[in-house]
Amino acid sequence: MVLRTTRTELDTDNWTMTEEAFDVVVVGSCMTDLVSQTPRLPKAGETIHGHKFFIGFGGKGANQCIQAARMGAKTAMVCKVGKDFFGENYIQNFKDNGVSTKFVGQTADDATGAASIIVNDAGENAIVIVAGANLLLGNADLLQALPALRCAKVLVCQLEVRPDTSLQALRLAQENNVKTIFNPAPAVPDLDPCFYRVSDVFCCNETETELLTGVVVANVEDAGRAGQELLRRGCSAVIITLGSQGCVVLSGQEPSSPFHHVPTEPVTAVDTTGAGDSFIGALAFYMSTYPTMPLHEIARRANQVAGISVQNIGTQTSYPSKEDLPNDLF
Repeated sequence: MVLRTTRTELDTDNWTMTEEAFDVVVVGSCMTDLVSQTPRLPKAGETIHGHKFFIGFGGKGANQCIQAARMGAKTAMVCKVGKDFFGENYIQNFKDNGVSTKFVGQTADDATGAASIIVNDAGENAIVIVAGANLLLGNADLLQALPALRCAKVLVCQLEVRPDTSLQALRLAQENNVKTIFNPAPAVPDLDPCFYRVSDVFCCNETETELLTGVVVANVEDAGRAGQELLRRGCSAVIITLGSQGCVVLSGQEPSSPFHHVPTEPVTAVDTTGAGDSFIGALAFYMSTYPTMPLHEIARRANQVAGISVQNIGTQTSYPSKEDLPNDLF
């Protein structure tokens, strides 16, 4: 089969590959997490003693893909890692979690991305990332993954790879009637306006929302107002996550309707690292598995999945599998 796309920069006129259908395809980042647990977060210039250190698997894209896979979605990851110890381990991690590694590239030009994470005893965190090989993911990689992108049920993108790579992937998905979830994280104030128009679901947290819209999100009503602004920019639907307050959901099909506030059940948080990615991975699973389910119900279920993740230490190690979840979530 000859694959073509008419509205992107990818030239596929002479390119052939057998298409493979996935429920969820994620174009995004892989990070090796270097995690220190401490009584509290250090102040600027301060050195404090931690009480535990471990190395884990992270990166927003990979986290989201792993959560969707653990819930039962057939997933593929489009990413780039280094030709190093961390890269080899990450590829094996995908395989261990049932994620297709067909579109995972390795490069000798940079190291596998890394994240230095500090988690205090209250479950709060501070994170510094070095993107490394993630920033080398580009059009050639999207070209290789085009069969999967064209046939996916849901595509997920974020901003830990080059923004133009994420935007190109979202455009490819939209051209082929694939549902898209865009997580504008880490947020940038000068986000290309095209991102809004290629997002079936634009999902961000309070901090990201404030940076993008200028609206201070201190409560549910603020989130609703900010969500309306994001809808005006062209998103089909918006979800703003609010941590312990749950999330708000807005639909472009009901622009004048009040937003849906979807509360979450109170839990005792042990480690909030990666909770937002757990939410988005669950969101992708539900959108691909139950395409007619209302978005506010999908968000309610994704809230519960993320709520379970924060009760355990680590990022991907905290993500529940289908057998860990109540039957009424399926």
